[in-house]
Amino acid sequence: MISQRNLPVYNSLALCWFSGFGNFENKDGNWGGAPREAAYNNFGGRNDRAKTGFYNDRGAAWGLCWRWKQSLVGGRQREDWSKPTPPNERLENELFSGSNTGINFEKYDDIPVEATGSNCPPHIESFHDVDMGEIVMGNIALTRYTRPTPVQKYAIPIIKSKRDLMACAQTGSGKTAAFLLPVLSQIYTDGPGDANENGRYGRRKQYPLSLVLAPTRELALQIYDEARKFAYRSRVRPCVVYGGADIGQQIRDLERGCHLLVATPGRLVDMMERGKIGLDYCNYLVLDEADRMLDMGFEPQIRRIVEQDTMPHKGMRQTMMFSATFPKEIQILARDFLEDYIFLAVGRVGSTSENITQKVVWVEDNDKRSFLLDLLNATGKDSLTLVFVETKKGADALEDFLYHEGYACTSIHGDRSQRDREEALHQFRSGRCPILVATAVAARGLDISNVKHVINFDLPSDIEEYVHRIGRTGRVGNLGLATSFFNDKNSNITKDLLDILVEAKQEVPSWLESLAYEHQHKSSTRGRSKRFSGGFGARDYRQTPGGGGFTNNRGGRSTGGHGGNRNFGGFGGGGFYGSNDGYGGNYGNSGSVDWWGN
Repeated sequence: MISQRNLPVYNSLALCWFSGFGNFENKDGNWGGAPREAAYNNFGGRNDRAKTGFYNDRGAAWGLCWRWKQSLVGGRQREDWSKPTPPNERLENELFSGSNTGINFEKYDDIPVEATGSNCPPHIESFHDVDMGEIVMGNIALTRYTRPTPVQKYAIPIIKSKRDLMACAQTGSGKTAAFLLPVLSQIYTDGPGDANENGRYGRRKQYPLSLVLAPTRELALQIYDEARKFAYRSRVRPCVVYGGADIGQQIRDLERGCHLLVATPGRLVDMMERGKIGLDYCNYLVLDEADRMLDMGFEPQIRRIVEQDTMPHKGMRQTMMFSATFPKEIQILARDFLEDYIFLAVGRVGSTSENITQKVVWVEDNDKRSFLLDLLNATGKDSLTLVFVETKKGADALEDFLYHEGYACTSIHGDRSQRDREEALHQFRSGRCPILVATAVAARGLDISNVKHVINFDLPSDIEEYVHRIGRTGRVGNLGLATSFFNDKNSNITKDLLDILVEAKQEVPSWLESLAYEHQHKSSTRGRSKRFSGGFGARDYRQTPGGGGFTNNRGGRSTGGHGGNRNFGGFGGGGFYGSNDGYGGNYGNSGSVDWWGN
């Protein structure tokens, strides 16, 4: 029995059928061959969803007619998403003109990697070892990526095999491309599926095929920029939503279509509750900087997004988590979101002697500003320097001090507006303000390729944050320097800091070794430094008896010793900075100052 309410729908279906469209879709995905004008006439000669009952979201027939209407009104058959669209020279220049070409990539082969889990697929040695399709391979060439980094060698085939993944690799090691390339490749191969009918241009609610969650606005924007590169010449439209920006503009951008969504958790929940985003067809979920995403501050929002809405359940969707550190507690928590996952542990890129040189110097609080000026003067005005402080108030105060000392600098922290933060990053990247004072908001995920020096004006309270901070330099094969000001206030991380320096074969000040011995029994980290044994930011806790603790590295580098003579430019003889732009050689004579207080 056809109800009176649904009569317009069935009448419209009948008109579709008797006009030669009975077979709405054949096995090849093609549609009936009546002219577009006939289609419009069958619906009353208009294409206005708001003015016809046919487009009310009622009845099973609606879905078929909506698909029929979308295809015919577009005037084309269903598109093959695996084929590239025509090139756009202006857009191509915008996306790829600033692509990085790192150095020392041959050193990446020395970085240890462990993949644990059942039936792990073999890793690749070249991007050509796995079929990622014409679009992806073309964009890899445009980005001038010549060979995959270790995390890419292992993560790409794992993701292409449709396996869940927990990957521990330092920022700057190519993690973003490691998940974007295979995910986009799968979307290009599979096409939009059912999501296409619900997520087209002009729809109020969008249904992305892939969701990437990031803890900070800056990281979300950075991932979005990378997604635009790898989505070039495709039918996939990336979008980004984050707090602190105009939500109206973000909604308007979403309504133009969204297939890959990059989001911060808070703004995404807001969009979902406004009915602007549905996760019904989200087959790929990525958590970047997952250790922070799953801490107590973000966990409720993550669970709201993943477990309390319409996202496909684990096992039906594919879930990937990436971070530089994966403490055991976070690994246990992450099991709620992963199904039969592979754990990938990649040696920290920053720990290789060719990339980042780490220095720790004793500086009392009242001497920090003077010591900082000495470092900045020696560094040179053209080098980008990132200075980390612990508090927002401290960031503003240090920026004001440097400004009055005649330095071109800017700052970034959580109390600054999104517009101010973006402008500060732009000035820093462009070199107009080569000194950026930042709180921890900038420690995670910021990719600024030519940062030469990271200075921990205030050391963080935990070693994981230290690892993330020094990862802002020496990115993707480039060289860098990390300097940390240490005093009695930092005694809680003494042992962990010593372990990091030893593992990375860095010079260790004798006073730090003495302090570490004194504080060995006072440490409150309860063995946290074990996470970093063997050059890894974590080990798969499943591989140890009872799932507790971590095993020794089975195939990594030896971590014994302090690396022998690791003088950086000859510290003992006459300073380490000067006019020489290269790292690893003499920096000229900077005077008789013993910069490190050794």
